[in-house]
Amino acid sequence: MWGYLSMLPAFLALWAIAGVWTVFAVAVTNRSVNLTEGFPYISLCGSYPPQSCIFSQLLNTGAVMASWICIIRYHQLRDWGVGKWLNQLIMWTGLLCALGTSVVGNFQQKNQLPTHLVGAFFALFAGNFYFWLQLYLCWRMKSLPQPGAPWIGPLRLGLCSLCTILMVAMVILHSWPMRSASAACEWAIAMLLFTLFGLFAVDFSCLDGCTLCLQPGPSLSPPPASPISLQITL
Repeated sequence: MWGYLSMLPAFLALWAIAGVWTVFAVAVTNRSVNLTEGFPYISLCGSYPPQSCIFSQLLNTGAVMASWICIIRYHQLRDWGVGKWLNQLIMWTGLLCALGTSVVGNFQQKNQLPTHLVGAFFALFAGNFYFWLQLYLCWRMKSLPQPGAPWIGPLRLGLCSLCTILMVAMVILHSWPMRSASAACEWAIAMLLFTLFGLFAVDFSCLDGCTLCLQPGPSLSPPPASPISLQITL
């Protein structure tokens, strides 16, 4: 089971990248978007049927997988000794990114723009912040295991930095307005975030079990001195 879970991040990255470009191809084919008028935003490609149906299913499924990844990562970091408050902050930031992704898919740009923009903010900006928190944690706790090759850490730093630069550029270009350039930045940001999620496959490659902490329930007998921990290997 854990071997399959370790491949979940890579599957999410491939699913999302292939999916959004499929939506783009369908939108161009049925002329929902016109490339002669400029390069479209991802959301514009997914605003019209039939690709809007694919877009919603794609992002909803991706949001579920991203949520699972964030929860598994939380438990992994907890077992590595990461403090509860920081670990929970990281997990909830990732879950906000997943929630925003689902909102983007379900509230299309042409149907409910304000809600769509809120979802896009959480999906992109909270997603980038999530990976910056992961990098901060690795920098702060030098004793954490670092699975994979030595270049994985610098690669993540480079991807997060590029993602942040592109976000600033996207907002500035959109306000000028230079919509095609801004849209290109949005596509690049999405590809970077998908890749960063996919890199969790490296961290999950060492998964071989999980720790369940059983809290005592209400009873007439005195509770044990501390919670009972069971190590389960599947």
